[in-house]
Order: sequence, then structure tokens, then C-alpha cells
Amino acid sequence: MGTCGHSDSGGWQPQRPLQRDSAVEGSSGRGGLYWLVVVPFASRMNTERDSETTFEEDSQPNDEVVPYSDDETEDELEDQEPAVEPEQNRVNREVEENRDTIKKDCTWHIKANDRKFHEQSHFMNTKFFCIKKSKYANNAIKTYKYNVFTFLPLNLFEQFKRAANIYFVGLLILQAIPQISTLAWYTTLVPLLLVLGITAIKDLVDDVARHKMDKEVNNRTCEVIKNGRFKSTKWKNIQVGDVIRLKKNDFVPADILLLSSSEPNSLCYVETAELDGETNLKFKMALEITDQYLQREDTLAIFDGFIECEEPNNRLDKFTGTLFWRKRSFPLDADKILLRGCVIRNTDICHGLVIFAGADTKIMKNSGKTRFKRTKIDYLMNYMVYTIFVVLILLSAGLAIGHAYWEAQVGNYSWYLYDGENATPSYRGFLNFWGYIIILNTMVPISLYVSVEIIRLGQSHFINWDLQMYYSEKDTPAKARTTTLNEQLGQIHYIFSDKTGTLTQNIMTFKKCCINGQIYGDHRDASQHSHSKIEQVDFSWNTFADGKLQFYDHYLIEQILSGKEPEIRQFFFLLAVCHTVMVDRTDGQINYQAASPDEGALVNAARNFGFAFLARTQNTITISELGTERTYDVLAILDFNSDRKRMSIIVRTPEGNIRLYCKGADTVIYERLHQMNPIKQETQDALDIFASETLRTLCLCYKEIEEKEFAEWNKKFMAASVASTNRDEALDKVYEEIEKDLILLGATAIEDKLQDGVPETISKLAKADIKIWVLTGDKKETAENIGFACELLTEDTTICYGEDINSLLHTRMENQRNRGGVYAKFAPVVHEPFFPPGENRALIITGSWLNEILLEKKAKKSNILKLKFPRTEEERRMRTQSKRRLEAKKEQQQKNFVDLACECSAVICCRVTPKQKAMVVDLVKRYKKAITLAIGDGANDVNMIKTAHIGVGISGQEGMQAVMSSDYSFAQFRYLQRLLLVHGRWSYIRMCKFLRYFFYKNFAFTLVHFWYSFFNGYSAQTAYEDWFITLYNVVYSSLPVLLMGLLDQDVSDKLSLRFPRLYVVGQRDLLFNYKRFFVSLLHGILTSMVLFFIPFGAYLQTVGQDGEAPSDYQSFAVTVASALVITVNFQIGLDTSYWTFVNAFSIFGSIALYFGIMFDFHSAGIHVLFPSAFQFTGTASNALRQPYIWLTIILTVAVCLLPVVAIRFLSMTIWPSESDKIQKQRKRLTAEQQWQRRPTAFRRGASSRRSAYAFSHQRGYADLISSGRSIRRKRAPLDAIIADEGIATPGTAEYRRKADS
Repeated sequence: MGTCGHSDSGGWQPQRPLQRDSAVEGSSGRGGLYWLVVVPFASRMNTERDSETTFEEDSQPNDEVVPYSDDETEDELEDQEPAVEPEQNRVNREVEENRDTIKKDCTWHIKANDRKFHEQSHFMNTKFFCIKKSKYANNAIKTYKYNVFTFLPLNLFEQFKRAANIYFVGLLILQAIPQISTLAWYTTLVPLLLVLGITAIKDLVDDVARHKMDKEVNNRTCEVIKNGRFKSTKWKNIQVGDVIRLKKNDFVPADILLLSSSEPNSLCYVETAELDGETNLKFKMALEITDQYLQREDTLAIFDGFIECEEPNNRLDKFTGTLFWRKRSFPLDADKILLRGCVIRNTDICHGLVIFAGADTKIMKNSGKTRFKRTKIDYLMNYMVYTIFVVLILLSAGLAIGHAYWEAQVGNYSWYLYDGENATPSYRGFLNFWGYIIILNTMVPISLYVSVEIIRLGQSHFINWDLQMYYSEKDTPAKARTTTLNEQLGQIHYIFSDKTGTLTQNIMTFKKCCINGQIYGDHRDASQHSHSKIEQVDFSWNTFADGKLQFYDHYLIEQILSGKEPEIRQFFFLLAVCHTVMVDRTDGQINYQAASPDEGALVNAARNFGFAFLARTQNTITISELGTERTYDVLAILDFNSDRKRMSIIVRTPEGNIRLYCKGADTVIYERLHQMNPIKQETQDALDIFASETLRTLCLCYKEIEEKEFAEWNKKFMAASVASTNRDEALDKVYEEIEKDLILLGATAIEDKLQDGVPETISKLAKADIKIWVLTGDKKETAENIGFACELLTEDTTICYGEDINSLLHTRMENQRNRGGVYAKFAPVVHEPFFPPGENRALIITGSWLNEILLEKKAKKSNILKLKFPRTEEERRMRTQSKRRLEAKKEQQQKNFVDLACECSAVICCRVTPKQKAMVVDLVKRYKKAITLAIGDGANDVNMIKTAHIGVGISGQEGMQAVMSSDYSFAQFRYLQRLLLVHGRWSYIRMCKFLRYFFYKNFAFTLVHFWYSFFNGYSAQTAYEDWFITLYNVVYSSLPVLLMGLLDQDVSDKLSLRFPRLYVVGQRDLLFNYKRFFVSLLHGILTSMVLFFIPFGAYLQTVGQDGEAPSDYQSFAVTVASALVITVNFQIGLDTSYWTFVNAFSIFGSIALYFGIMFDFHSAGIHVLFPSAFQFTGTASNALRQPYIWLTIILTVAVCLLPVVAIRFLSMTIWPSESDKIQKQRKRLTAEQQWQRRPTAFRRGASSRRSAYAFSHQRGYADLISSGRSIRRKRAPLDAIIADEGIATPGTAEYRRKADS
């Protein structure tokens, strides 16, 4: 932890951090006593270094701040207050001596330009037996699972985690034993190898893609100092302690400490889109000492600084460490760290020292654990397979007992059945048990898993090929990054969405304004007449216009140019002068760098309307006012923060007048207005109109200040600026004194542009009974406004906040505690609603309240309590019970919160950390047992994406970190409706139909053996030819069911989108469950009975046309097999909803293929070649020439199918489903219904102003501007300085002189 003290110049002077000594834990050493003495003073200084809120037992959650970081422990929270030691010189002198003796919390040590330092033995960790590896990770990223050597064993190990695969290997072993084998070994081996091979190839293709992506990233290059010179090096070869050089638009390859840059005071501008999805620039600034001495290559090469810092963690917004260099220590924080994944912008060159590399970087630490995801149907299918195993064992056991009994009663006394073995009946029964296990194994055919994989692969390709999910502007198609979750897309209950970059484009546009009580921004011509269709305003008269602003009110331009209303010019002048934007000129073009996109939009608007911000220095700002350049003295900048919700600037005009210009949220501006403000009510009405249109608003006002008044106030301002304690509070108090009696000018209205189709998508998903929760790091007002914009919230919605539900949950916990008692566990669970039914409610909760309610806040505990350990068994038992009670209370509170939140129609969680996003998703998964989907675009969404059942990444300009961790990706949020309502629903219906039919056809096929057993002495004799058993699931009945699983659809894609209620069947598991499974089982049993007993009765005591009885076993087998193939193929025809030529061809082609192969296998020619393998010579031709056999087959098929046709007809007529109704009317429903935005219920004068004020979440650049650190001096290019051999050492007068020249 860094500490702060005063330097001679009045600024903050870095000091070595003081670490808590072992004395605090109970010893009486000097270190512990020193800590106790220093901490009180340190706590007073804490506000200077860290404005984050720490949760204490008596603290109230703060809605404006993101809660404590994800990895913080209680010790870290206690120790985050820096300590100050007045004797700076002594600390600097003794720092090296004490480094090894003082116990430190910062255990990560980095030595610049010294790779051998990090290879020392005490930095090595034992990984496997005696193999040791450095604790410092290299910079290579590995997302792949296999390599050349591990692919085969690891892949087979993963595949044999499936119980079915182990089962089939067991069958194969049984079939290799001659005494019990009733089927040839190849009937199991060939399908098993096919399954393992197809799955292995699919896994290999996926892993090769991961290898390629890793290789592409790891082989990027940057410049690293080696042997005193910068040399191009691949990212994977970068190590901790390396000094690297980055250029404009380079990605940052690791987490690095910024040492220097080509910007003034070594500022560096970065874009963090990969981390948080935000495209506005953020600035970092190096230490003054490294900026001064580390600009040249030779000085960077001999840099030998030593850094102590925290261990690698996932806290994106925090860093604590200390740099020791030149016999001094300097505190390091997050403002000096560039994180991997950021992009360097507007900075020509910067230098950095690698702190964390590869897997230790914060972006990788935030990626969370990779979870193996399986669908709900997968789990259900496994349970059903276990059920079939049990049925198989019971049937085999029963038939084996029957055989033992038959042997004892009949077999032993039938001389013609003697086989030369004198085995006992019980032993023969035991052998027959295994024989029946082999014969009946086709109830769980291995081809089931092959078919499932093929269907999922095909459905994934359909998603990839869908042109309606292709985003042409970015050339980005939809991508199914996994092939195992498609049907789960049709069962989603909850969607958890990020806001920035997911729902919104993160692009702010100036839409409307209210000036002097008049609203501007509608479609009007210069004569103030409204038009529905009008050309946009031509800004060609303005040389500074950027041509990007789309504005349609010509009357406003007329007013600006005429100058009839001075308030209008004053309004846009205020936008041009009151901000913390910094300007940069490139090729004569003006570029603005804003702390937030809101502020950038306002300054750009002023520029287009003729008031262009051109330049600024530490004390001046230059504005072009309708072509005339004027420079104003900046006397003070009163910066924005989340408590003030406003910012002001005090300027002196060229005429000598002093004016204060202020902009801020309407709620705080209206409290500070002068009583005599004639346009107050009109502006309030305009704000209500803007809010109803979901625009982000700011109020603008000004004030004339007398010279004397300013002089008095400035004294207070200067005193507060140098206050040693509570400086922020002192400044806010001084700001309040001057920001009063303001004169209102008007209000701005900015549109936070939603992505196209977001409200429509949310509306349709809501009709599909899918609940959408928004989880964002944005402030509460912004998140609420977006909720209204995308129609999650409406004017009729009752909004509950954290403080509201906290009391509700507290009351519920009290009631549950009161109901508890001795018999509480036996009492029935009472489900009481939190809210009365019928009311539309929404919940908006901040991260701080979330921790408070879910009992996740981290409380400071006294060190004295930590010293007390349980001494007796009774104390230990009581402490364990207390811990269990706390855990039970926490679990109950979390369950209550989930129940309450799920009663709301919409939930918005704002100011939440990445870990909290994942926690909310996990709570809903755990307590609602609901299928969840998370969608996001940045690294801060990765944990949430991995936690949800389905993860979706938005691919585009905001980075690829979320996409790389997702299961599906596309470019626009609106494609989610098609992914779920079309592809998801179709995939679910297809998979359910496939499984129901597959189980049916295999029960019908296999159970014929069971009925046949009653007539063959339970001897494990097969009812079919061996080759028919082998080819039944692979050839004769595979293609139709595969095509149904790939192509079937109950209604078209347009009707699926038009009627979202069709989606509900998947959420309720209506198409595949245990009931449906047992119906398929019963259907298969009845079909098998018909297939066996009708031919059996027909063959009983019959004579053919030639006078011979066709009642031999082989003819019977052919008859039953023929009836089976025709029945199951016609049955799938009845199940098919969407007929194509391919479906019809597959059904009739499968039947024709069966007869063709059968006649070949029963021919004399193949019997001559393989006499032992093909023994049914001539059977097919002899049996099927008899009309009697064909009549038997037709009767069998008819009896199997006609009841099914009758039941289907009755169910569609009497109990039609939703899809049945739509199918009947599909010709009348071909015209697609257009979605219309829900009308807003605006009431003039309503007092419910929603203030989504347009400001950044953090402070702006005011500190940089007022200190002059951001102002670029005329400085030679860095390359020229480096090339100059005679240049002086940095820091000398000669060096500064040359640099300034």
C-alpha cells in the first residue's frame, strides 16, 4: 500500500509503504506498535489517495460507487489506509536494508531489465513431483485443450466419462466370449469406432481453431529492450521485468507500468473497449521521476528499478505497489498501469515495464473458470438411459430365470436338444443372462449419440449460414462457437444483458435542446413550420463543422445566425467553454478527447452550431464564435463528481467581465437557481418531454460575478486547494458558495443510441415469457433511462429500489424466523408473494445495495477479535454452530431476494462488478433451476458469460474478449430474437422429436426378441438375421430421423417471430420429459407386440401356394424385419411437419435400400464367398414371392399405424396446440406484422422527472487542465531526441532546453 506525505513543493511526495508487522498479530515488537501509532493519521489522509467506499458494519450503501473489488479480503480492507512516516530521508536510506527483514503484504517482486532475478530458486513453485516452474507466468496465452501428445488419451478419457461408451465397451468384451456371445463382435465395434471417431474429429477441429487463435495473438510483435537496444519480439517471448516500447494504435501485450511517453508529463491515452466495452478514451500518467529520467533508449536500458506490488488478481480498477529506485520509493496505483487488452490512442510512443504477463494479467484473471456446459436434455437423456439400463437388466434377469426353469423342466429331458455339455440349468441361465444383455442392448443404441452429434453439428451450421443474422456493415456473420447447446436455446427463462455496447452503441448524439423556454430539434423549416419530411440542416456555412451531426430544425440555425435571441448564442457558447475536453489537431482537423461520450457529443454540437472549441492552455481557452476567435481567461474549473452531479467554469471575458457557466443534472441545478427565473416551468416541461423520449438531459445556467465577490471566493478556493486533509470536502463546500443564484438558459437532450431493433427484440422476448435483467457498471440514472428507452420500463411501471426491497426482505426474514422452531423443518413450505398480483413492477438495485442485501459486504473486524482462538471443545462447537447459522441466514436471504426479483417484470442491476454479475446469474440458476443466457461484449462480461447456461458475445468494435469466451456470437443484440425464437425453438422441437422417435423405433425393434423368447425356450435366440441387426440403426432407419432432426419445422421462421408464445413449450419441457419417454416406451412395446404376434399367428399352421408351409424361422425373420422397416419409416412420415423432397426420398429410399441389401445378402453368390457370415441363402426370394406374406406385412403395418393416425387426428381436432392452430391459418398469416413502439403516456406538468444526466462516471480532466500537465509544449519528436548522440542526461538544463526547442 502506498503512503503519502508532503514534499517541499506542497505536492504529495511518495514514500515506502509501511507493512503490518507480526506484532499486530500478538507480538509486542516495534513494527506492530508503530503501525498502531501511524494508522490514525493515515486514515485522515486516505481520502487523498482513495475515494472508494469501504463497507463497514454501520455504513450505508452508496448508489454512486462500484462496490469493493472482487478479490479483496478482510485484511486488505483493513490495510488499505496508507500510513505516513515523517522521516522520509531515513526511510529512503534504510529501504534496501529493511526490505528482507520487514514482513510485507506485497509479495510480487519485479526487477527491471533482469530476467535472471525472476528465475531464482525462491520464486520457483513445484508443479509435479520434482518439476519446478517459476511463479511468474510467461506471456503466451493458452486456450486450447490438447496438443499432439495429449489429444488421443485426453479425448478418449473425456469420451469415456459417458456411461454409454463404457457400457458399449463392456458389451464388446462380452461379445468376444464364445460361450455367451449371441451376436457378432462387429455389430458393436463398428458403431463404437464411428461414434468415438466422429466426436474426436469434431473436438479436434474445435481445438485446431483455438490453436490458430492463440498462435495469432502470441505471435504479435512489440519492441523489447535486449542487450541495450529495442528489438522486435513476439508477445509470447515477453517476460516480467522487460521494458517495452508501444506505438499509437498498438495493443498492450501485458499489464505494464507506464514509465514515460511522448506526451506532456508522460500522459498516455488508452481505449479500454476490450475490458469494459467503453470506447471513450481514458488517460494514464507516469510518475514524475520516470517521466524525467526515462525518455531515451540508453536510460531505459540501464533502468534497474525494483517493484513490490500485490499478487495477480482480477481487480481491473485497483493496483497497489511501490517502486524503489535511485534510493527513493514511489507509490504506484491503477492510474499508472496499462492493462493487457487496452489500445494506445493519440500517443505516439510510450514505454512500460511488464508487471504481470500471460495468465497473470487482469484481463485473463477476469475470464473466470471455463465450465463444461451440457444441456438440460443431455441430463434428462442420461437419466432415461439409466432407466433403460435398469429395464434391460430386469428383462435379462427374468428371461435368464425363465431359461433355467425351462432347462430344468424341458431341456434336460429332450434328447434332441443335447449339445454335448453337461451344464446345470442355473449355469445355463447365468450364461443366457449375458446373452440377453447383448441381444437387448439395442434399446440403447450407440448410434443415438452419433446421430445427436450430427444433428447438433448441422444446426450449428444453419446458425452460421443464416444471412438474416449477418451484419454487413462490419462483415460479421453469426457464429455458433459450440455444437453442444443448440436445443438449450429453445428453453431460456432469463436473459442477463450488459448495457454499454450490447443494448447501446455507446454513441451519443445531440438530438434536441430547450433554450429560453423554446424547444428546438423537431422537423421545422426556417419559418418555424413543421414538416414530416424535411432535409437535414446544411452546416456548410461553418468551416469547423464535422459534417456528422444530423439535425432537422432549420429554425434554430436561422435564430443563431440572426442573433435575435442572445440567449441562444449564450447557450452554445456555454457548451463550447464549460467542459474538460482536450483538443488535438491532426492534418488540420480538430479532434476532441473527452472523459465521456456525453461531453464529447455536447462540445461537437456546439462546434457544428458555430461555437468551436479550438485550444486551451493552463489558464486560457480559445473559442471560435461564428468565425471570430476569442480567448478567455480560465479563473477556475469546478469539476464534476458523482456527488455534485454538475461542473462549472469561471472565465474572464476579453471585456473584463467575470462569468460562471454551469451545467449539470436538473435535480441539482434547480436547487441552485435564482428565484426570478421566468423560464423555469417551461424548461421543466421540456425536461419531462425529453425524459418521455428517453433522452439524457443536462440543464445549463450562468451567473455574473462581481470582481470583489470573486476575489473573496478565490481566497477560500486557493486555501481549500492546498488543504492537507479532507481536500475534496473542503473544495465541494467552497464550490457551493459560488454556485448559487444561477440564471437558467435551457437544457440539452442527448440520445444514447440504442442498437437497431433493441426495443422490438425485448418486446418479443417478453411475449415469449423470457425475463430480461440488465447488469451494468453504469450509474443508476443512466441505467434507468436505458430501461425506458428499450421499453423494459414504462410509465406504468412501479420501480422499487434497493432501500425499498431491503425492508421487505428484512420483514420476510423476521417472519420466517418467527415461524421457525422445533417443527420448522416438518412444516410445509409457504410461498408468499412479496407484491400484490397484477401490478407491473421493476427492480433497480446498485452493486452496493446488492452486497448489503445478499450479506456479501466485507466487514472490518477488530484485530483483537482475531487473536481469540477457541480454547475448549465447547467454544469450538459454538463457533461452528454460529458459522452455520450465518451461512443458513445468508442462503435464506439470497433465496428471498431471488424470489422477490423474479416477481418483477424487469430487473436492472447497476454499478456492479464483473464478479457480482456472475453472482446474480448463479443465484438465479441455483434457486430457480431456470435456464439462463448471458450476453455481453467486454472482458467485464466474461465471468457472467461463462457462468450462464448459454453465453453470447457481441462481436464488433468493442473487442473480442467476450466473443472468445462465448458459446454463440453475432454483431447486434437484435439477432438474439432470431437465435432464440427461430433457431433455438426449431432445435428444441427437432431434438425432442428425434429422441422420442429414436427411443420408439428401438423399443419396437428390440422387444420383438423379448416376445420371441417365450417360444424358443428363453434361449437368447435372435428374431432377426445378424446383418439386419447390424444395419438397422446405421442404414435402414437412420437417414429419415436425421433429416427430421435437421430440417423439420412446425411453422416458418416468420411465424415463429410473429408468435413468440410458441416458444413457451421449450421453457416448460413439454415436448420431452419422463411422461413423453414412457409414452414412447409404451408405443414401442405395443408396436413390437403387433410386429411379432400378427406374423406369428399368420405363420401358425399355414400352407403356401406351392403346398409348402412358409413357417420356417428364416422366412419369419424376413417378414417381421420387412414389416418393422416399413412401419418405422412410415411412422416418421406421420411425425414430419415440414415435407421436402429430401424427406420423402429418405423415407422411401430407406425402404428400397432395405430390400436391395436384403436380396443381395440372401443371394447364393455372397454365400459362396462367405458361407459362415451369410446363412439366409434364398430366404428373401422364397418368402416374398408369396402374396400371403405380403398381406401379412401390410396387415401388420396397418395395425401399427392406423391407431396413431386416429389419435393424431382427434388430438389436433379436439385439443389443438398453439402451433396446430397457426398451421391451420398459416396462409392467412403470411403478412408479417410490423412492430410499433409502445405509446408514451406523457402528462404535462408531471413531477416525475427522470434525470439521466449526461456525465461520466468519474472525474473529468479538470485536474490535468488546471495543473497544466496536459498542455503540450513545443517539444522535439522523441525519435530526434534519441538520435541525437550529444544530448544531455534527462533532467539537466541542457536536456530541457533541447526538448523545448
